[in-house]
Formats: sequence, structure tokens, C-alpha cells
Amino acid sequence: MKWRISPNLNLEDIKKTKCLLLGAGTLGSYVARNLLGWGVNKVTFVDNGSVSFSNPVRQPLFNFKDCLGGGAKKALRAAEALKEIYPGVDSTGHVLSVPMAGHPVVDEDKAKAEFEVLKKLVEEHDAIFLLMDTRESRWLPTLLGKANGKIVLNAALGFDTFVVMRHGSLTTAGSKDGLGCYFCNDVVAPGNSTKAQTLDQQCTVTRPGIAAIASALLVELFVSIIQHPQGADAPATTSPDEDNIKSPHPLGIVPHQIRGYLSRFNNVIVTGKDYSCCSACSGRILDLYLQDGWDFVKRAMNEKSYIEEVSGLKEVQRLADAVAEGIGFSDSDDADDDELVEI
Repeated sequence: MKWRISPNLNLEDIKKTKCLLLGAGTLGSYVARNLLGWGVNKVTFVDNGSVSFSNPVRQPLFNFKDCLGGGAKKALRAAEALKEIYPGVDSTGHVLSVPMAGHPVVDEDKAKAEFEVLKKLVEEHDAIFLLMDTRESRWLPTLLGKANGKIVLNAALGFDTFVVMRHGSLTTAGSKDGLGCYFCNDVVAPGNSTKAQTLDQQCTVTRPGIAAIASALLVELFVSIIQHPQGADAPATTSPDEDNIKSPHPLGIVPHQIRGYLSRFNNVIVTGKDYSCCSACSGRILDLYLQDGWDFVKRAMNEKSYIEEVSGLKEVQRLADAVAEGIGFSDSDDADDDELVEI
């Protein structure tokens, strides 16, 4: 592959990139297998779940025996499974709950300890993969990844849709090339999305093939970033046109987002700018985190409105409400005018 098809491919850069996978379920299993295929040597899993009887058919790192006795811990078993596939891989697992925005702290000592472990893991790795079930579980890793200047990649699934994306880098933030994160299009801060939901609503229900498709695209996007001369600062490709395909990049284009629609068997390349009021990656949020550390994270967990206030989202909501009220008054005035009869 390197010698004949793509002589400029730098396999050593791929091999030495240390990857942190947050989530060792369906997405985590497929991503890990694809990373192994590219020769990545360091893979670390973070997950707090256990293997259940419904998992092995969808999560290729597990088998039926892993479900027995209450189920093996996913992070630990996934790390072992990678070594069984290729003994030379440096694979470890951490049983850990990621602190989530909008989920109040119950045991502060435990939550703070988990935050410190996660923070250290992010600092020790080069690329962070967000492969969890809920939106709010991605908030803190997004913040930590941006604050530490890491490559952050994200995959999220619907029943027959998916989004695969890279987050904007710290060095291009606020510039014309600054790319958004998973939360940059939101007008509200992430909250507890599992509250008052039934068990089936809390679990991502998808067409079985969509996780494999999204995971493969995510890993290929990761490798394209590693191979690009600008790395994580690579500008987003807006369309796969002829000029981009002929670029000197050994693996072709490097998009910001790929949105897939399996019902139409169609993928769309999307580019989104970073948002100055983003609840996860904006300058205000980064500054507060760097200043207050755990105390800032704790407030974000306990008080949903706190993130909205300090990021500027609350002011955006107020302005939107004011505009809506103004339009309402204008419409009513027009209606009154229509009812007047000229004498």
C-alpha cells in the first residue's frame, strides 16, 4: 500500500498516535478494530458498563462468555480482546463514569476522582474519540480535548442517520478556518437527556450496519488528519471537487463533518464554524475551566443554567424571545389595521 499505491503515506505517524476511546460499546468496538487495521499501537478504552446478553451480536470485541456472571466490564474486556487479536498492541481499559453536564453530583469525592483520571488520560493521548450513548456525556471530553489542544473526533447515531466529525483545533479557534464542535449549533446547554425515559429510549436503537459505517468513516477521517501537513489545523474541505481530489494530500480530502442518511444511502459533507457562545468549546468556557478546574465542572453538573449564563447562550435566548415578542406585537397591530373601516 505504501510503496505502490500511496508512496507518500507516513505509516509511522499513524502507528505512534495514542488513541483514547471514550465508550467501549458498539462504536468503540468497531473503531478499535479499524484503528488496529491501520497499525495504531496505543488504544485506551474508557467505559463504566458491563457486557450484556444483547451486546455480542452488535459489538465485535465481545462474545457470549463475556456476558456470564453479571457480565465482564466492557473497558477491561475490550482491551483484552484487542490483545487477543494482535498481541503487540498496547491496550488498556479504565472502568470510569464520565462526569456529565446536567447530572447532579451525588458522591463528590468519587466524581472528582473520575474527573482527575479523565483529565490525565486526555493529557496523555493524542486523539480523543467520543463514542458514548448520550449527548451530555460528550460535553466534558469536548472541553478537555479543546483545552489541551488534542484531536477530538465524534460519532453519533440515529436510527438510520449518523454524524461523523472532527472538532476544531485550539490554534484555529475564532479564525476564518475555525471549525465547530458537536455543541456549536446548540442554543441550549446539554442537560440530562435520560431523565424520565424508559430503558429502550435510553439506549441508541439503530439499523445494525450504521455503527460499522460511521466507525469506519471516523477512523478514515482520523487517518486523513494525521496525514495532512497541517494535522488538526487542516482546513475543512467543503466539497469533493476535482481540485481537492488532485491535492497533494496522500489520502484525499479532509472534511469537517459527514452526515449520513441510510434510508437514502446518501452522505453529505458539511462544514460548520465555531460559535463564540458554544457551551463546550468557546473562549469563555475554556477560560473558566482553566481558571477554576473541578469547581467549574461541578457547577456545570449541578446547575444547568450556569453554563448557559457564562457561555452567553442565555443572552442569545433572551434576544430571540425579545425579537419574537416584537414580531407578535407587529402582527397584532397589522390585524387591528385590517379591521378599521374608512368612512
